[in-house]
Amino acid sequence: MTQAAQSSTPTTAWRLDPVHTNVEFAVKHLMISTIHGRFGDVSGTAVVPSNDFSRAEIEARVGVASVDTRETQRDGFLKSSDFFDVEAYPAITFKSRRIETAQGDDNTYRVVGDFTLHGVTKEIVLDVSFGGIATDSYKKRRAGFNATATINRKDFGLSWNQLLETGGVAVGEDVKLLIDAEFIAQPV
Repeated sequence: MTQAAQSSTPTTAWRLDPVHTNVEFAVKHLMISTIHGRFGDVSGTAVVPSNDFSRAEIEARVGVASVDTRETQRDGFLKSSDFFDVEAYPAITFKSRRIETAQGDDNTYRVVGDFTLHGVTKEIVLDVSFGGIATDSYKKRRAGFNATATINRKDFGLSWNQLLETGGVAVGEDVKLLIDAEFIAQPV
């Protein structure tokens, strides 16, 4: 595509709506159950050419200090230098590199991007389902998505653990990310 043709392509900026977005995680505890947590401080944007989300450029930020596992003592430990170290690493970020569509399915994507956690950046893949676009009662266009991924926390330097008498560990290594996101189209 020529430079002139690229500049004439209509582009829409979308802003993540933190009120209608959930960023959650799930990890094994004592190897017998799963603990869930969430982050309340989320923001992000998507720049979408020609209303084609498969060509979007996505950036997101999560404030790590907003971690909430419904247990104050555990949340304090997660924020400490033994784990997330929110003083040194206050944010988790994601920036898309490319988006792959599932063959024959315009509503399913694999979003490949740079995920930064605890000062370490690695490429991850988000499996994303597009829920559609709707107009709210204030005449704002909204787009909804669900995304999942699994990361190994040790890949990001989060290696704290405790050995159990039974031979297992207190915290699993694999962490499942669960994201329900709603974006609002921004006025031009």
